[in-house]
Amino acid sequence: MTSGKPGVRPERHHQHRDVTGGWLRPAVFGAMDGLVSNFALIAGIAGGQASQRVVLLAGLAGLAAGAFSMAAGEYISVASQSELAEAEIEVERRELARHPGAEERELAGVFEARGVDPDTAAEVARQLSRDPDDALEVHTKEELGVTPGELPSPVLAAGSSFLSFAVGAMLPVLPYLLGASTLWPAAGVAALGLFAAGALVSRVTARAWWFGGTRQLAFGAAAAAITYGVGALIGTG
Repeated sequence: MTSGKPGVRPERHHQHRDVTGGWLRPAVFGAMDGLVSNFALIAGIAGGQASQRVVLLAGLAGLAAGAFSMAAGEYISVASQSELAEAEIEVERRELARHPGAEERELAGVFEARGVDPDTAAEVARQLSRDPDDALEVHTKEELGVTPGELPSPVLAAGSSFLSFAVGAMLPVLPYLLGASTLWPAAGVAALGLFAAGALVSRVTARAWWFGGTRQLAFGAAAAAITYGVGALIGTG
């Protein structure tokens, strides 16, 4: 949109991609983890010349164990982090109630450190400190890097990890559930899944989709080849 005035350039706005990856990154990496680990497990069992029933049992057991382990680990990790953040937020809330003047000067110092002149920094801090909730939000963002009321949910994190891992881990198991008796159908499905996952991850990186897919396929194939070799070396006898 132009301004209508001669000689005045139109305003230009630029946008950035989400560098955190949003929901896509943890979902795809969780599925990728399940796919790589369970396919490698199945390959190792199949390399030992185990029967189709044993390979299927190992794949389902690996899926269940891995998904529950991921969910439990994610729940404990996020819950512990949230509890620590909440405790520190409460410390900040008490300090704001007990020493509002000192906290206001501290906030002004933060703005000064960022290049704001002292008078402006003091005025901004004064205005922000008029509302206790606004003051708490600003202080916790500056000092802790979190926002009260917006901490991650341990239940959501655990559920997401469980589902994404289970989806990935199910892919190499599907051919055996449908009656496959050799590793090759599972290897084909796993290869497609690995390439697709790597290509999806490239959406949050600067890499080309084919590079991301090929790289993930190579790592997954290497893991499966190593465990297949270990299984063949040890055997089931």
